Amino acid sequence: MLRIATSIHISAPIGRVWSVLMDFAAYPNWNPFIRSLSGSPTPGGRLNVTIQPAGGKVMSFSPRVIVCEQEKEFRWKGSVIVPGIFDGEHYFRLASADGASTTFAHGEDFSGLLVPLVMRGAMRSGTEGGFVAMNQALKARAEARDT
Repeated sequence: MLRIATSIHISAPIGRVWSVLMDFAAYPNWNPFIRSLSGSPTPGGRLNVTIQPAGGKVMSFSPRVIVCEQEKEFRWKGSVIVPGIFDGEHYFRLASADGASTTFAHGEDFSGLLVPLVMRGAMRSGTEGGFVAMNQALKARAEARDT
């Protein structure tokens, strides 16, 4: 298994950060990594996700939501070809730092036979760079929103 984990401190209440994160329709306006996201955020629901890692090609996939706990965690899992070949469990976790700010954790656990071949070099650094870019854009959007 390979884990890519990032986090950022956001000077906005957890409710505001959650609202920005779950406003899928607005992603093309602000999100440099997840270029589009649609579907049902309920556990068991399918999503349609289009990502573009930093310096990489656009990729689309349809993962299944496994957790959607308001103002705490949103997580999905997807597979390439068939489960066990290249799987990714993507997560967003939020924690209130002091009632007025939020710690946002964003990462993915990759597993499967192809992970050692695929997730190295430019693909790994581009994916991590995409997570960091999204975190920074989420921070800017959440901190700029009207109260």
